[in-house]
Amino acid sequence: MRETISKLAVSSLFRGLPREILEQIAQIAVEQTFRKGQVLFSEGDEARGFFVVTQGRIKVFKLSSEGKEQTLHILGQGEPVGEVAVFSGESFPASAQAMEETKVLFFPKEPFMELIRRDPSIALRMLAVLAKRLRKFTALIEDLSLKEVPSRLASYLLEHSDSGQRTPQLIRLSISKAQLASLLGTIPETLSRILARMEREGLIELEGTRGIRIMEMAGLEELAQGARRLS
Repeated sequence: MRETISKLAVSSLFRGLPREILEQIAQIAVEQTFRKGQVLFSEGDEARGFFVVTQGRIKVFKLSSEGKEQTLHILGQGEPVGEVAVFSGESFPASAQAMEETKVLFFPKEPFMELIRRDPSIALRMLAVLAKRLRKFTALIEDLSLKEVPSRLASYLLEHSDSGQRTPQLIRLSISKAQLASLLGTIPETLSRILARMEREGLIELEGTRGIRIMEMAGLEELAQGARRLS
């Protein structure tokens, strides 16, 4: 119980809640482990509960009718998965799959909703997390609808860089380039070509399979904003 409470206390969903409430939440939590590639739920499944990642990473994605995959989120330690469907009373709008061996806490829908009815402060905390997730969705839709792939990639690199650090600045991808391509709404071959073009123009330097060194921050910012195009 003590270990479960510690995991809840650092999660984005429950951080800041009083210990007595965390204790109540911990009582209904079920620890689960998923192997790499195992599906937590598929699009259209009934939302019987939601998850909080305690170790590992989970990919949330949608598949088109042609089988093309679009990654929506990559969620790690402390982040909730599938919570929106639970509170909307609908089926899961996307699928979720473990990217590596992953441990989660599972919260069955009915016992958790009963907790919320008894203590609305839980719902208020969750509202803040859901609002943040909505902003990310809005940015993703804007990027996929209005930006070309080089701009999306530049935005991703800037998001994962330290704006206060001087360049050159090395970024090590936490996901494979194939996974990054899916996240950006493109294919690995296109991503590789764009990375090569960005390197030729002096914006970045590639180091190994996952290292990207930012060489010109201002140029990346122009590319992300659409004020610059790759030649």
